[in-house]
Amino acid sequence: MAYATEKLDEEKVFKDPVHRYVHVRDRVIWDLIGTKEFQRLRRIKQLGTTFLTFHGAEHSRFNHSLGVYEIVRRIIDDVFAGRPEWNDDDRLLTLCAALLHDLGHGPFSHSFEKVFDFDHEDFTRKIIEGETEVNQVLTKVSADFPKQVAEVIAKTSEKKLVISLISSQIDADRMDYLQRDAYYTGVSYGHFDMERILRVMRPREDQAVIKQSGMHAVEDYIMSRYQMYWQVYFHPVSRSAEVILSKILHRAKDLFAQNFAFKHEPLHFYSFFHEKVTLEDYLKLDEAIMFYYFQIWQEEADPILSDLCKRFVNRNLFKYAEFDPAKEYKKLAKLTNLFEKAGIDPEYYLVVDSSSDLPYDFYRPGEEEERLPIHLLMKNGELKEFSRESEIVDAISGKRRTDHKLYYPADLILDDDASEMNKQIRKLLDIEN
Repeated sequence: MAYATEKLDEEKVFKDPVHRYVHVRDRVIWDLIGTKEFQRLRRIKQLGTTFLTFHGAEHSRFNHSLGVYEIVRRIIDDVFAGRPEWNDDDRLLTLCAALLHDLGHGPFSHSFEKVFDFDHEDFTRKIIEGETEVNQVLTKVSADFPKQVAEVIAKTSEKKLVISLISSQIDADRMDYLQRDAYYTGVSYGHFDMERILRVMRPREDQAVIKQSGMHAVEDYIMSRYQMYWQVYFHPVSRSAEVILSKILHRAKDLFAQNFAFKHEPLHFYSFFHEKVTLEDYLKLDEAIMFYYFQIWQEEADPILSDLCKRFVNRNLFKYAEFDPAKEYKKLAKLTNLFEKAGIDPEYYLVVDSSSDLPYDFYRPGEEEERLPIHLLMKNGELKEFSRESEIVDAISGKRRTDHKLYYPADLILDDDASEMNKQIRKLLDIEN
């Protein structure tokens, strides 16, 4: 039997709190799950610093990756199978891309990426096409199979329908993380009728479309996504933790550039500081290692690095104030000056953080980013862009919501110092004495 079509003697299942069970019958999928690169995802949290706000949010990218795979498996095996628009030869490719789509995420993914200026998707490709256990498994399917999988994840493949199942405005990735993140954070916002959406999803040449009868389930999904972003993903307390995390990494990087003598050498960070990151070094760094450094850096001689690490480890986070950078730039300049005079480094202790989200949009000619819209399949076979039929979605379509906050260490400002300088700082930040 060819490896690509080989089945396990008995179906394997993972008990899952969101989908009840994740079913694996394909040998290739089972072998991929067992690779060390995929197992590494157990040590990467799905929601980064959000566990400091919602204490249940300890789930991993391993959980999520299995969930995305399971949703895609249900779509292609239970809904698309046998339909003329679906090519069953793409089945294994789609399942592998779904399973491995987040393979390159690093610890505290987005903060980490911003500080060291790289993209996790580049590392996803390197893991899939490099000298790894994942690559060995995929190469057993065919010599060019790793490249095919990487191209689907990178959205450069010619197989647009396959891409849309994993990356579009209604895809398996979003459907899993909304429900999974809602479950683990304990909120009600992210729940929607996924089973209904899957039942009315249909394959077309370029993308999966939704039967008109499923319009209201998709409206619910889009509004769930909107609420999750503003109530969970952009929660100001989580963002405060992320600000501190970013500043820790910036401080360690700056100290290294200044030849600072660390008591505990940051061995795992050397290639990142030198901006010559190898795949081997990247795969060695997970959140357990990161926390180890945050613990020991509390003892460093540098007061800023030590303080920031103590704040993160012990959850002594920055407070925040609403801030409009377009109108309040003079206020920020005054605060920066006052912080400097007070001996509080504004580079690390006065931070403007912005959150922005576009809940749904469709392609408009002349825009840099092409956003593939959700299409409804009408009873007469015609396709219509979703917001043209839904008044609810039309109301938010193309409307980007942005929020700005100014983060600062309240404990350093609200101490017993009754000096005029501290009074000015408190007044500018609208803090009651």
